[in-house]
Amino acid sequence: MRTVDHDGERYLLLKRSGESSLVRHPETGEERYLPNEELTESGESPLVTAARRVPDATRQVVTAVHSERALGVLVELDERGPLSVRAVLGGYDLCESDLHGLFGELRAAGLVVETEVDGERGYRLTDRGREGLDGLR
Repeated sequence: MRTVDHDGERYLLLKRSGESSLVRHPETGEERYLPNEELTESGESPLVTAARRVPDATRQVVTAVHSERALGVLVELDERGPLSVRAVLGGYDLCESDLHGLFGELRAAGLVVETEVDGERGYRLTDRGREGLDGLR
C-alpha cells in the first residue's frame, strides 16, 4: 500500500488500474476512484496515513503514553483535578525520579502542564490531554 495526494488531500492507494485508482480517505474512510494522472506519490508511510483515522488528540495520548502508570496519571488528573507533587508522591507508587521523568514526558507531549496546587508545585491535565482521554473512553 502507498499514499498519494490529490487536490491537497492525502489518500491511501488501495488498487491501481489502467486509468484510475481506488483510494481511501484516511480520516473519513470514504473510498472512491480517482484518475491516475491526477495522483502524486506522497512518500509518507501508509501506516502513518492510516493512523489519521484516529482523532489528533487521541493519537497524541496513545503515542505519548507508554505504560498503564502513565495512562493512570492522566486519568487521575482528569478525575481528581490538578494534583500537587506531594500528593502524587504520597498517594501513588511513584518515586521522585519516576515522577519527574513521567511528568517530563507528559509535559513534552502537551498533555499536562505545571500549575500551583494549594501553594505547592503540581500538575494539571491540558485541554488536549482531556480531549485525548475522552477519545479513548
